[in-house]
Amino acid sequence: MTDTLTSPLLDTTTTVRLRPRYEGSNICTWIGFKHVNYLVEEAVLEHFRQAGSPARALFEDHALCVDLVSLDTRILHALHMDDEATATVSSATKPEDVELAFVVTLTVERDGEVLKAVVSKVRVALRLDERDGPGDPAPAALSPYVTTDISRPAPSPVPLVGPLAVNRGTSGGDPVLAQLTAGRNAFAWRWRIPYPYCHFTQRMQMSGYLRQMEEVVDLFLAERGISIRTLLTDRNWIPVVPHSTISLIGEALMEEDLYTVFTVDNVFKDFTYTARMDCFVVRDGELVLTATGVITHGYAVIENRRDWSLVGFDDRVLAALHGRN
Repeated sequence: MTDTLTSPLLDTTTTVRLRPRYEGSNICTWIGFKHVNYLVEEAVLEHFRQAGSPARALFEDHALCVDLVSLDTRILHALHMDDEATATVSSATKPEDVELAFVVTLTVERDGEVLKAVVSKVRVALRLDERDGPGDPAPAALSPYVTTDISRPAPSPVPLVGPLAVNRGTSGGDPVLAQLTAGRNAFAWRWRIPYPYCHFTQRMQMSGYLRQMEEVVDLFLAERGISIRTLLTDRNWIPVVPHSTISLIGEALMEEDLYTVFTVDNVFKDFTYTARMDCFVVRDGELVLTATGVITHGYAVIENRRDWSLVGFDDRVLAALHGRN
């Protein structure tokens, strides 16, 4: 592994050809935002491999965990099943940064034309994990990006409630959930972090939070009476996501209870809405923020098995989004 004062991670651009997983094609042949972000993650991991610093070697040799701690992804053109996208990864790391920063661009060919389909800004921390003994010193060029834990500032203010005045309740009537949603246009749920959502033995990883964001949207829409199946049956509408962000703020551990709050922030011209996801764990009687993110949604009507087009919100959807139903 390279151990110089410069690293190909910082001064080279890499490309890789990737296909979305079959699992991500849930409606017709379109690929959902979660699996688009999986492609972004895989492109970054391949950049590490091509730079001579693969995630496996960093962990096994240096006790360094490659942790994606921030994703900011815009989808400009939909990806489809069987698409082969070209992912380009370039460093955006500045001299003062304490995390590695990258820009990932996915292009895809449509009718002989190469289209920019996805642009994502990614930040990566190298989290030291010596629970099984110390590793070799980090490569010199990577040492500025090593951290002993993931503890990052929130990208925007997050309304936190104070120390909990009540004990944790059950999944059917949890007072913590009631406290988190009181007076807000929000939905919340409590969920035990399972083993498959974690990596490096103990911590919830970025892909787990992507799955959490997808799940909480589904639950929110169902709770408001406009579940995905309902609008598919009634209108042939599907939700579409042009933009999503997730930032890790702290560490959530395997088998902790994760409290996820989904709050509608804005509805724009009856066409799109943005909502924030905030994730907490309870430690020592206090809520600890572990991740926050924002997702933008619109709706599209399925015209046939190949095509869809955007539609505006009707009164039923608007009432649900504003919590008036």
